[in-house]
Amino acid sequence: MGFFDKIKDGLKKTRDALFGRIDQLLKSFSKIDDDLFEELEELLVMGDVGMYTAEKICDELKKRVKQEGITNPQEIRRLLEEVVTEMLKGGQELDISTKPSVILVIGVNGVGKTTTIGKLAAKFTREGKRVTLAAADTFRAAAIDQLQIWAERSGADIIKQNEGSDPAAVVFDAISSAKARGSDIIIADTAGRLHNKTNLMNELAKINRIIDRELPDAAKEVLLVLDATTGQNAVNQTKQFKTAAGITGIVLTKLDGTAKGGVVLAIKEELDVPVKYIGVGEQVDDLQPFDPEDFAKALFADDEAVGQESETVIEEVAEPENTAEEEFKPATAEIWEQIDAEAEAEKQAEQEKGEEHLKQEEEAKKAAEKEKIEQKKQRAEERRNKAKAKYNWSTEPAVKSDEEDDWFKQWKEGGSS
Repeated sequence: MGFFDKIKDGLKKTRDALFGRIDQLLKSFSKIDDDLFEELEELLVMGDVGMYTAEKICDELKKRVKQEGITNPQEIRRLLEEVVTEMLKGGQELDISTKPSVILVIGVNGVGKTTTIGKLAAKFTREGKRVTLAAADTFRAAAIDQLQIWAERSGADIIKQNEGSDPAAVVFDAISSAKARGSDIIIADTAGRLHNKTNLMNELAKINRIIDRELPDAAKEVLLVLDATTGQNAVNQTKQFKTAAGITGIVLTKLDGTAKGGVVLAIKEELDVPVKYIGVGEQVDDLQPFDPEDFAKALFADDEAVGQESETVIEEVAEPENTAEEEFKPATAEIWEQIDAEAEAEKQAEQEKGEEHLKQEEEAKKAAEKEKIEQKKQRAEERRNKAKAKYNWSTEPAVKSDEEDDWFKQWKEGGSS
């Protein structure tokens, strides 16, 4: 199946539910008037495009209809495709221009976050890049094991710690490993975040600080994975995460299973957050880079015409099986062994440095405790001196008993304060 066919098939439910109804609407009108635009706006809102975006689309359509002198309602279909394409353009390219580049993947549980990471890793390794995965989702049961499976499938390296470890520490280790091994891309998995939980957002901020400190000049993408089936709730999540985590783009999954694909327009237009990838199936290559023109074309596609067109394209560009695997030539084993040996040596040096650091910390701790004891003694002495000055012990009162004499002597010598 070709690239465009995947998107077209993935958007079938949205096309049938929303833009199929728009076709019926346009056919039911013999002229272009306010009633047509009012019903069109209502259909767009029902398709999870959002009120603000639906109004803007209709306003732009009215302007173009007037400019071009259009009177046939069927022409609005063409204009609508043009408007949608223009709205979605801008910022959809993934920035992986440095070595290494960092992709931090966030999102609530259940949206397909870890699977998305695995598919991205597979895509990059097929392109000949070396990928390091950071298993920083240390709280969800089996999340580390799941990412380990994806690492093995895709041929990516993986850095992990025990369940419950500090996610920021895992990201730090992944960065150190990527530097040593010469990785092209670091992809960090994070625990599922509820966007209304301040402490979890603070943890994301901590991870970002680690990345900014260790790789200040690296290209960094913060991708929010959203489930398209949630419709307008995806817009709300984007709004919250944009404020708290500074997201740079969206990965919209499960588009093939919903009629709410119009939410792409709402996210881009209302929040100015570009969609970077869309998920249109369960297979590894069903995670597709977002292309505004292809997306709009697929939304308005005629199934029979597109089917014939795609068959022709497939015949023209048909390639032998396993071509992709043959074209991908990874570095030789000797090179990787050398890189791994260098990484191991650096790891050993870091470990020795860490042991020396712990020793210094222990000595500093003992010195601090000793100083604390001395300070405590000094404060006690100061209190005794103040008491002596206050009660003028140079003229001591007569002692009435041996018991009082012992207590008074002990008190003077600092035995009790």
